[in-house]
Amino acid sequence: MMVRKPAVAGQFYPGSEKSLRKKIEECFLHDLGPGKIPKNEGKLHNIKGIVSPHAGYAYSGPIAAHAYKEVYEDGKPELFIILGPNHRGMGASVSVSDQDFQTPLGTAKVDKEVANQLVDGVIELNNTAHMGEHSLEVQIPFLQYLWDDINMVPLSFNIQNYRTAKEVGEKIRKVSQGKETLVIASTDFSHYVIQETAKKKDKMAIDKILENDPKGLFETIQKENISMCGYAPVMAMMIGSGGSKGKLLKYATSGDIMAMREVVGYASLSFE
Repeated sequence: MMVRKPAVAGQFYPGSEKSLRKKIEECFLHDLGPGKIPKNEGKLHNIKGIVSPHAGYAYSGPIAAHAYKEVYEDGKPELFIILGPNHRGMGASVSVSDQDFQTPLGTAKVDKEVANQLVDGVIELNNTAHMGEHSLEVQIPFLQYLWDDINMVPLSFNIQNYRTAKEVGEKIRKVSQGKETLVIASTDFSHYVIQETAKKKDKMAIDKILENDPKGLFETIQKENISMCGYAPVMAMMIGSGGSKGKLLKYATSGDIMAMREVVGYASLSFE
């Protein structure tokens, strides 16, 4: 079985183990991050889903660090199911991979049994969709930093609508029964709009997520023309995790990192 090589190491995050570990620690310690590196692993396993951004670590890493600190302090699940949008348009409508993912921090093992159980209906086994996709890849080093080994399943969404998200979410809920599972939805929010617009529109989307209203999120995205790139993964996470109301951990934009006229919005949320 071939291993999926990193596609954005040295671009979205540092390409060597030492520099990557240092960068992740900087994300935790950043002014926009949680302010400390998580040290005490929990045993609660209350968190069933998170939302995490996927831009370069220099921009969205401190925001993502909030979600991963929360996850670590809640305890390591048996399985991570990572959902992200397909930015390259390759592969199936929804593509699951059975290839292990390599990063500078090691190789993240894919649970091939669960991956094959997910193949049905809109979900196909397709490794091509994952070859150059960054939205899933950038989540994995955070998990590897926290734990030496992880068990995961990656899914890439080429089609984003409520029907697809509902089908995937229900399938995730079915295959994860009996396993401590965390569903990670990888998304950025508004893209390349002025700061005021990003904050206003992203709040509309985040409010629907906090209400655990996936259909309402989809309708709001469409009605308000919000350029959120991973709304189907978020909807599928809400349905698949079976969580109650979510919790907003941190929201910021690329404009909070660096002065710029048009910004991208980032948010970390958790579902218990």
